Amino acid sequence: MYDTPYSCICAKSGWFCNCLTISFIISAIGCILAGLCYAEFSAMIPVSGSVYSYSYATMGELFAWFIGWNLILEYLFAVSSVAVGWSGYMCNLLSGWGLELPQHLIQSTFDHVAGEGWIFTGSIINFPAVFIIALVSALLLGGAKQSAGITTVMVVIKVSVILLFIGFGLSYIDMSNYHPYIPDNTGSFGSFGWSGILRAAAVVFYAYLGFDALSTAAQETINPQKNMPKGILISLSICAILYVAVTTVLTGIVNYKVLNVDAPIALAIDQAGEGLRWLSPFIKLGAIAGISSVILVMTYGLSRIYYAIASDGLLPKMFANVNTKTGVPQNSIAFACVGCGLVAGLFPLHVLVEMVSIGTLMAFAIVCISIVVLRKTQPELKRPFRVPLVPFIPLLGAGMCLLQMFSLPSSAWVRLVLWTTIGLIIYFCYSKRHSLLK
Repeated sequence: MYDTPYSCICAKSGWFCNCLTISFIISAIGCILAGLCYAEFSAMIPVSGSVYSYSYATMGELFAWFIGWNLILEYLFAVSSVAVGWSGYMCNLLSGWGLELPQHLIQSTFDHVAGEGWIFTGSIINFPAVFIIALVSALLLGGAKQSAGITTVMVVIKVSVILLFIGFGLSYIDMSNYHPYIPDNTGSFGSFGWSGILRAAAVVFYAYLGFDALSTAAQETINPQKNMPKGILISLSICAILYVAVTTVLTGIVNYKVLNVDAPIALAIDQAGEGLRWLSPFIKLGAIAGISSVILVMTYGLSRIYYAIASDGLLPKMFANVNTKTGVPQNSIAFACVGCGLVAGLFPLHVLVEMVSIGTLMAFAIVCISIVVLRKTQPELKRPFRVPLVPFIPLLGAGMCLLQMFSLPSSAWVRLVLWTTIGLIIYFCYSKRHSLLK
């Protein structure tokens, strides 16, 4: 949680404007509704694998595979996109120190341009993005206690920097930057106006993905029936407040039209003048620490999803192997590192974020619907935490997720269909024959 590249994506896609705060609020409401459903599931079924495990236990294997395959999509592209954002901040920091990395080592190898399709950029690979994924994976291989300690330190640093930015940045807000608060639509859906707000809400939706990662660790949590619902709902509330506050200050300091960069907060601090110049290195270091912790948590979540699916026989058993010394699924972590590193190094940010958002929204919608189904089919199950006002809240949560999904570009849907098709081929050619349920 901290200025991962959601803001620069909205700028590059024509969605970043002052009213991005409204987009974060819309996403937060949808996430809180889905979070209530996650809380019921995580307390009722405290195992690794997040919504994959919930679906497996309640709705059957094929449906669970479909969800698990899309969770892999969600986490794979989440780790990759955040790593690209980390690369932007690191390059910005190094540039301030007079160190300039070659352009062919800090840009994606391929890009997708509207009207032209895929193009070769001339770059070899985004090396900093690959580097941070490899470093984080090495930390995870050292064991949960080691990575948890490092994560705690990084969280303290990033939250402190966020509060510094909000506190000192308030004095540098130029109210003229808020006019117009909602720019007029340019004539196409999703380009400013209310349709732009809705599309931006869908794009920034995965900014709240952390609570899903939290649910992947249910099996390793002390007293999960009590602590999982509490952790999910508290973390969601804190994130929503901080996202809205940071976005409000950011777009008040700098006009949204110039925020189409990979490190928008760093740009805002630099443009604020000498008064905030002293804060610049702290902001950049805090952003790097914060984004690093996001990469660590997301990579952790992805490895646990591989582990959960492999434990059921739907992926090769090698992914379910646990190191007897460190207690971590080392093969799953290594595979996650390789996959995320390749995607982060080769593909551009705007493509990655669209894929994460549509996969996340689909998973959350299914969780909400599953709560309604399970209340009807298995009402006798013990539920330490219960979603209130069922079916109203789950259906409202599902509806908000689906509405945001339909606001995404058609290209995101095409890639989702292609990914799902590949997943179904794998299921019927391998997973179904090796399933422990047979």
